[in-house]
Amino acid sequence: MSVIAEIIDTLENKVGKLILKIQNLENNNQELKVELTKSAQIIERQSTEIEALKAQYETLKLASSLLGSDENKRDTKLKINSLIREIDYCIAQLSD
Repeated sequence: MSVIAEIIDTLENKVGKLILKIQNLENNNQELKVELTKSAQIIERQSTEIEALKAQYETLKLASSLLGSDENKRDTKLKINSLIREIDYCIAQLSD
């Protein structure tokens, strides 16, 4: 009988250790989920900021071209021509 009792004791110890490991892993998993959520929010915020900065850059580049910068004259001319075409289209739509 003592052999069976020893086996049961060792099984109880091993089961207890396994339960502790499972709890630790669940806690770790929860912490990782929180960290992942925070990282996703940071990435989203940074993506939004990047898009805003790109728009600002394009606006500044266009303004620089309009002020006489030689670097972007072609882009400025194309943008102005595009705007003129859009205005002409709007006028034509209003005329109909």
